[in-house]
Amino acid sequence: MVLITLLSLFSFPGDGEQKIWFPHLDKLVHAGFHCGIVILGSLSFKKSGASLNTIFLGIFIFSALYGILIEFLQYVMPYGRAAEIWDVLANLTGASLGVLLIKKYFSRIGKLK
Repeated sequence: MVLITLLSLFSFPGDGEQKIWFPHLDKLVHAGFHCGIVILGSLSFKKSGASLNTIFLGIFIFSALYGILIEFLQYVMPYGRAAEIWDVLANLTGASLGVLLIKKYFSRIGKLK
């Protein structure tokens, strides 16, 4: 998580060059990362004894606040990164997708037992 935070905040030489042409690829990366946070976080807290809905909500809120914090820090720090509302929306979309996918996974696991 620390590595992702650092990569999100600092600009690197050649960072503006786009080697792969795919419109809005960064938004897909945002969504994929936050989807992964929710899925992996939910799986790691499953055995904690808390209800699944509490786990899903907690991980979703963590993911959303983490994404907003990163965008805020990009806005206030002078390292050449720009904050975008579209990044926040991509983060929330990815987290929501993660909740839907992990709920579907747990519902299928319950049916198999």
